[in-house]
Amino acid sequence: MFKRKLDTKQSEEKKPHRLNVDDLKSDLQSEIGDCMDLNFRTLKKNGKKILVCFLSSLIDKTSFDEYILLPIQQNTLDEWTTESLAQILPIAEISAANQLKEIVSSLIEGKAYIYIDGEPYGILANVGTTVERSLEKAETESLVYGPKISFTESLIGNLNIIRSNLKDPKLCMEDIVIGKRVKTPGKLVYVKDIADEDNISTFRQRINDLEYDYIPDTTVLGQLIEDNSWTIFPQIMSTELPDRITLSLMRGRVAVLMDRSPSAIYGPTPFLSFFESTEDVYMRWNMGLFLRMLRIISIFLSVLLTPAYVAVLTYHYEVIPSALLISLGQSRANVPFPPVIEALLLEFTIELLREAGARLPTKVGQTMGIVGGIVIGQAAVQAGFTSNILIIIIALSALGSFTSPSYLMGTAVRMLRFPIIILAGIWGGIGIMFSFCFIMIHLLRLTSIGRPYFMPIYPFRWKDLGYSIIKFPNQYLSHRPVTNRPIDKKIFPKQKGVEKKDVDE
Repeated sequence: MFKRKLDTKQSEEKKPHRLNVDDLKSDLQSEIGDCMDLNFRTLKKNGKKILVCFLSSLIDKTSFDEYILLPIQQNTLDEWTTESLAQILPIAEISAANQLKEIVSSLIEGKAYIYIDGEPYGILANVGTTVERSLEKAETESLVYGPKISFTESLIGNLNIIRSNLKDPKLCMEDIVIGKRVKTPGKLVYVKDIADEDNISTFRQRINDLEYDYIPDTTVLGQLIEDNSWTIFPQIMSTELPDRITLSLMRGRVAVLMDRSPSAIYGPTPFLSFFESTEDVYMRWNMGLFLRMLRIISIFLSVLLTPAYVAVLTYHYEVIPSALLISLGQSRANVPFPPVIEALLLEFTIELLREAGARLPTKVGQTMGIVGGIVIGQAAVQAGFTSNILIIIIALSALGSFTSPSYLMGTAVRMLRFPIIILAGIWGGIGIMFSFCFIMIHLLRLTSIGRPYFMPIYPFRWKDLGYSIIKFPNQYLSHRPVTNRPIDKKIFPKQKGVEKKDVDE
């Protein structure tokens, strides 16, 4: 007959709590504090006291009654010990514990602690309940092609989705604890024979070295473990799409998930990875190439269009064609501000409308964005605060910044426009070139989890171009990105991808 064994090695190595029911009860009350939902249930079996401790707000009361109280009350054991108690509890997740801090942290996670008077250790039984929402579509990363399901706040549910998408026996999910005071469970996820050990160790070390009391979300965790906290550019990708995580894991990256967080982070993520969408994988290669190039060009124009307008009207009238110069002069005839003030005023107005629309309820926010943009733009032109041409340029710049699949990168691009506009108003084209060179040097100096941020451009890796700027047909992508230093570099044999596909006769 199979007998359940409790792992008590770790508990016996440390100094146990006081081996008395009444002493344990007072110790828990003083450790947790004046907590109204801390409950104790004392049972007597064969002259022995059995203390059951739990937080009523965190347990499933039905499971607690059925799987803990009922078995203890109905069983008539000759000798009540911790080992015999473990045999009668119909709960899969139980463990031995005798450390006060371990017991307190487990109670906060929704477990119940069962202790028999005089025993060297007790039992932690998981009867917790969590508030979860159902699976829904992704909100911040909208897709046309591909799976649209998003992560939820349940760590177990998110891991279930990843396991369902990636049925690889080498998929590893390593337990981590995030936070010093409030310990939040998390998982370090990677494919063992693909991910580089240095990348895994870097994630593990940086998370273990954190001394923060409370880390509420993976996005905050990403900011704490990234290489440079002062830069405007994100160095670790945050996503709410499970398929983006699975694709990244198969390319040799490492992901981190946290309990109560609806998103995951992964790295290393170079600069150009923030302009990739999972739609690029599901579409034909030429369509994916077109959309990827459209995003990169749109972001480039979004940063430079408004500063170019300011620089040309302030210092470089000679580059404007004569026909356009006349209409431009007529458009700006009643504008009392210099171009740099005019551009900053409109950029600020666009950002104000965007932020107001994002904070309002969905239907009201959409109406606010459309009506507010039209009304304010038309009124500003009629009042002489701005020109029609600048309205068009600002609108194109705003549209360009919204093409980035990453919300963080899109926000960074919008913020970059303001200092470049100011420098363009001070020094004209020289100010724009100075800004561009400064940004490029900054990007070349950045790293993501210790890897160059501007790969595969610098250092140049021509094999990885198909995963960054351009996109090749899938049969030519026989290798994983060199940027991630994968152990298993091949996806399939190269000669198989280029074989002629003949119809069998």
